[in-house]
Amino acid sequence: MKSIQRIITITVICIMVCSCKKSFLDLAPISNANANNFYKTRADFDVAINSAYATLYTIYAPEEAASYTEIMSDNATLYAVAGAQADKWAIRDYTISASNTLIYQYWQDYYKAMFTINNIIDQIQVAGLDAAYTNRVKGEMMFLRGLYYYNMVQLWGGVPLVTKVISATDAYTTLRSSETDVYNQIVTDLKFAADNLPLANAVPALGRASKGAAQTVLAEVYLSMGNKSAATTLLMEVYNSGQYSLLPQYASLFGANVKNTKESVFEIQNLGGSASNPYSSYWTAYAPVTNGVITKYGGGINQVTDDLYNEYEAGDPRRDVSINTGYNDAKGNFVAIKFPKKWEDRTAPVSGTQELSNNNFMVLRYADVLLLLTEATGDATYMNQVRARAGLSAFGTANYPTAKYPTVALALEHERRVELALEFHRFFDLKRTGRALTVLPAKGKTATQNRLVYPIPQYVITQNSAITQNPGY
Repeated sequence: MKSIQRIITITVICIMVCSCKKSFLDLAPISNANANNFYKTRADFDVAINSAYATLYTIYAPEEAASYTEIMSDNATLYAVAGAQADKWAIRDYTISASNTLIYQYWQDYYKAMFTINNIIDQIQVAGLDAAYTNRVKGEMMFLRGLYYYNMVQLWGGVPLVTKVISATDAYTTLRSSETDVYNQIVTDLKFAADNLPLANAVPALGRASKGAAQTVLAEVYLSMGNKSAATTLLMEVYNSGQYSLLPQYASLFGANVKNTKESVFEIQNLGGSASNPYSSYWTAYAPVTNGVITKYGGGINQVTDDLYNEYEAGDPRRDVSINTGYNDAKGNFVAIKFPKKWEDRTAPVSGTQELSNNNFMVLRYADVLLLLTEATGDATYMNQVRARAGLSAFGTANYPTAKYPTVALALEHERRVELALEFHRFFDLKRTGRALTVLPAKGKTATQNRLVYPIPQYVITQNSAITQNPGY
């Protein structure tokens, strides 16, 4: 399995340096630190930890995350796109082949990240540092590993479980684990993280994982496994922790200078303005191609469907915060096309074809916790808190659109779609609730049971024929 062999033997140099106050981005000194170094001191591990968090910029890159969470759903589509057009259209159209270059790139990105994470876990355990620090570092790495494997099991089903740095020889004998075994490892990792990470108000730097972040991901994992009781216990701990709250206005959640608010549970830190910083590229990537007005050169991915736009109830302020309906071209003519607005940064400086935007990205936020609580408990009270923030009638009251969403489950599906629109939840939500094959074909998607997961990249199977392919590919 040469793909994994290459990944686990690669030296990962992923040091991000910037001046963001008290952010994990500060942790790495200017150096050539090598991921194969034997880290010994806290300063050494600060460098290593930074390299692990830096993998978030790849895993949640705009093209990668949108491809498997929005474009495969009914939220987003593609028209003209920059780059590998055929491979992107194949993801949209459920015509992916095992030779799709993007799917192979995503596979590589995850296993490169696992190498960095596993290397830190291996080395912190033999570094002889104090137990509290050691367990916190392990907890942070296990949070990232659990989060990434959760994404991977959603994308590919059973995947090779690599939980330590292994030799090239061992890589060839590391075959696909069952989905059950992958989920069990995710639970083990996230339990350790939840037990050893501090509350949000005590994390050592902005952007670092907290107890609440680990509990929230683990709760979603339990929901995916059908264990609503365990999910409820975790989510109620987050709910009662006093660490998080909804912001008064939905519009206050987004903006180039909105960072690490009380609603944020886990947030990727960006610092725009310089190409040497980890800037946000969502705005450029999600703008229409070559419009030359709002961005210098849009990527054209993650364009909003009419179906999502029409999902919003009359008077819901979240629609206009989330979605642009078009733009004026250089001649002042309005071009009607729907595209994401949440990561808009029209004043960002330009470098090459990129706007160097400053926007952070919230992987998890408190509204998600409340909606997951309704999913776990069947109690609409938590969902109604989210609706109240939007100024909308509560489920169960006279003015709620009961005819369209008559049950708590359908009301929640609607609410998660509009509250978390384009934030990389929709496809996984539909899979988790068993609704994908009801909803997506009705929207024109040629989704089938087999096509709800990606193929194992053909290059992986070519290099090791013992790796099995997913059915239907």
